[in-house]
Amino acid sequence: MQIQDITRFLEAKFPLQLQESYDNCGLIYGHAEQTVTGALVSLDVTEAIVEEALANNCNLIIAHHPVVFKGLKRFNGNNFVERVLERCIQNGIALYAIHTNLDNHSEGVNAKIAQKIGLQDCRILRPMQAQLFKLEVYVPQADFVALDSAVLAAGAGQIGNYTDCHFRTLGTGTFRPNEKANPYLGSAGQREEVTELKLEYIVEAHRVNAVLTAMRSAHPYEEVAYQLLATQNQHQSFGAGLVGTLAEPADALTFLSELKQKFNCGVIRYTQLLPKKIEKVALCGGSGSFLLPDAIRAKADIYITADFKYHEFFDAENRIVIADIGHYESEQFTSELLAEQLTEKFANFAVRLTKLNTNPVNYL
Repeated sequence: MQIQDITRFLEAKFPLQLQESYDNCGLIYGHAEQTVTGALVSLDVTEAIVEEALANNCNLIIAHHPVVFKGLKRFNGNNFVERVLERCIQNGIALYAIHTNLDNHSEGVNAKIAQKIGLQDCRILRPMQAQLFKLEVYVPQADFVALDSAVLAAGAGQIGNYTDCHFRTLGTGTFRPNEKANPYLGSAGQREEVTELKLEYIVEAHRVNAVLTAMRSAHPYEEVAYQLLATQNQHQSFGAGLVGTLAEPADALTFLSELKQKFNCGVIRYTQLLPKKIEKVALCGGSGSFLLPDAIRAKADIYITADFKYHEFFDAENRIVIADIGHYESEQFTSELLAEQLTEKFANFAVRLTKLNTNPVNYL
């Protein structure tokens, strides 16, 4: 087992293209061809986590939060980031981060939170844009099946819960090869007409290169006529936050008490309770105050997240209950999610879930 076997699986499931511009996901330290003796999964990378990896013969740490967010100019051990990197380099421990690309996936961080709460019929709270392209390609009618099969196999034509989607139009294509051409049919200098199909597919951004490679490989023409168009369509499986419903409406104070118990919160900071039961729940793991307008537009009864500032609580304006349960508390089950994914894929590989609590916040 090599590091690249693990990272390819994770990045196929949770593409790096989903990370935010400020983020630093992927292999932070290590080599793709390095053999893995074991992987330790954690929320954060601290010095204690590195020591835990060493004690358990794990030479790969997979963490939700990147230990390096910005460039480092010195390695003098003056802070925990420098010390972590020094220790990992000295002992050949690879560091991999899977952060906002996991946040922005419908089966990622927020899906795990929703599962713990017991939400149903979940959807993305703020779907991402600029993640979908439209591919238009022209192919001789006789070669349609081969091209269509190749393009679909590469991942084109996926729309929500549907696959193998395309639209096709019958028409006539014309061309005149010059003396340097090696045409599929026809002769140099002679204008030809061919019965062609125009095929249209939706392609996710992270699949574009694979789809174009498959298209060119399967197409009979020397020069493939196609267009790749960026769309502003929202991607229903990628984006920030989730919103769903409880199986049964719950009293607000009872719901908060159960939430505190399930997530082992030292405290929950919340706004004024409204005179109705909790049924529709919006949530976002980690710092999610930016999604409050989306939660209100979704008509959620409560919005669960972390890191709200004092003045931001006023923005609820008695239209929704804000419940700040803490950053670590909201994302603590992310490690469990990753361990489950890896264990299911690599059944005979040693994946360890950290036994350490890396929460830097304590409550009295």
